[in-house]
This record gives sequence, C-alpha cells and structure tokens, in this order.
Amino acid sequence: MKFNKVITGIDKSKSFRVYLAVSTKLVQDAKDVHQTSPLATHALGRAITGAALMGRLMKSDSDRLTVQFKGDGPAAEILCTAYGNGDVKGYIANPDVDLPAKPDGKPDVGGAMGIGTLMVIKDFGLKEPYMGRIDLVSGEIAEDLTAYYFISEQQESSIALGVKVGTDGNVIAAGGIVIQMLPDPVPEAVDALEAWIAKMPSISELISEATATEASDSWTEEAIMKSILESAFAGIGADYAVHPLEYMDIQWNCECSVERIEEVLLSLGAKEIKKIIDEDGVAELVCQFCETRYHFEKDDLEGLLAEALNNKIPKDFI
Repeated sequence: MKFNKVITGIDKSKSFRVYLAVSTKLVQDAKDVHQTSPLATHALGRAITGAALMGRLMKSDSDRLTVQFKGDGPAAEILCTAYGNGDVKGYIANPDVDLPAKPDGKPDVGGAMGIGTLMVIKDFGLKEPYMGRIDLVSGEIAEDLTAYYFISEQQESSIALGVKVGTDGNVIAAGGIVIQMLPDPVPEAVDALEAWIAKMPSISELISEATATEASDSWTEEAIMKSILESAFAGIGADYAVHPLEYMDIQWNCECSVERIEEVLLSLGAKEIKKIIDEDGVAELVCQFCETRYHFEKDDLEGLLAEALNNKIPKDFI
C-alpha cells in the first residue's frame, strides 16, 4: 500500500512535537520520473521526504522551501522544492549513481554526496528570502538536516529519514520523522527522548511492516499513520507517549508550464533569443524536476523575440 501523509503529534508532557511522514508514493513518483538507480532512489528519496516535512513546518500554503545538497561525490547535487501546501518536487544530478554498499550493508548515500554544503532557502513572500548554509556533516541527508536546524536556526531537532528499495528497484517503503523540542521541556522528558533516539527503530521498516499486511488494506491512511506513530514511540514510556494532533497531505507536483518556460526564454534577452533563431531555428527546454519537454518552433521564438523587444531593447542588440 503506497500513499503519502504527514501526522503531527505532541508528547503527554508537552515537551516535544513530532512530525512523521509516510512518503512511499512520493519517492516512487520521483523514482519513476527520474529513472533513478537504487542508490539514487535512497538519496533523492531521503532528501525529498525531508523537504516535504520541512515544507509542512511552514505556516502558509504559499511559503516555499528549497533544499540543496551539493558535494564532490558522484551524485553531485540534489535539489528539492517544497511548499506549505504539501507540494514537493526534486531531482538528483546523477540519477545513475552507483557505489558498493557500506560494511553494514546500508546504501552509501554519504559516499555518493561526498564533501560539500547544504543550503536551505525559505521564501515567505517577503522582500528577501531567508537563506542558511552549512557544511555537510556526513552527506547522509538526515544528519545534515539535523545539523542545519541546530546551527542555522538554533532549534534542537532530531531527524530520521529512510527508504526501503526492493530487488526490482521499486520503493517498498519511505518516510521520515522530525522531533523538535518545545519551550521549557520537562527534564525527565528530555532524558527519555534522548534514550529513545539512541535506539530509535527504523522508520522505513515500521512503515513497511504497517503497510504490507493484508489487514492494512482495509484501514484508512489515518489509522495506519496513527499505528506507525504509536509503534515508533512504544518504548519511550507512558508519561511521554505521543498523541496525534493533525493529518496533512504531501504530494509530488511540478508546477512547470509553457508560460513558465516562456518566461525562462524571455529572461535570456532579445539578443540570445535571436541567436537561437538564427543558429537553430527551434528550441527545446526540459524541466529538470519532472523531465517534461517543451518544444518551441521558429514562429514561437519570433513571437517571444517581438515580446522581448517590446519590453526593452538591450543596448547590445542594436
């Protein structure tokens, strides 16, 4: 059973808040769009799940978040964009990346990313967006996002992300969890949470177990989410049990369109558009997020050239 959903919760002592995502369908959609190798599916899947969770932490549906992982490893770059309404998209520069597994058998996402930086841009519709940048801690995605919150936003958070890929390359389960401390936490709750984090169960395994049974087919998505949340925190103790507050949707969605691509061409300026007409006569642009191809014939380009000239004639064009 593949679906996308985020459940938020709070512990009984009101010391910490939890955001838990099931993103199996979202990661499968990303895998299908970019035809990613198993390792690339793990890397992009973790990043896009993390971005989706961070997007859901924003207040307005129109708020936009961009997360860029850039390193000197063979994956090179992962870029994800998420909105407050749950829409998310992403791509990996090298969808064919492949490396041997680590000694513990886990995929070497850190090796794929290498040494580099994590940049987070938050656009709240103000004059200037907020931007934070840190060096990658490990390239394993979740550890880097945890470090980002602590270093750039001074927010004590713990993040876990997981993707389970089958032998056929398809996504069996994917999800993530963000835990953030609330003001004036109960000291005993902090101790209990730290002990729980040290032995935190695998989020992808919990999701796989909850969605693979025949019984789950008759459950609602909300019931499955609640079951996963309860299973995840089963060992933390009754005094700090996490109770659900809200359910939210997340989904793959790229808002590219002919009009947006035309804006890209217009941003090149009249001189560059005329050069394309003279040298090629046609243009084809591909959206890096959804792989949609946009083809422009000579007549289309001449129309854009006329629009560019009407808007402003560059001094170097005449």
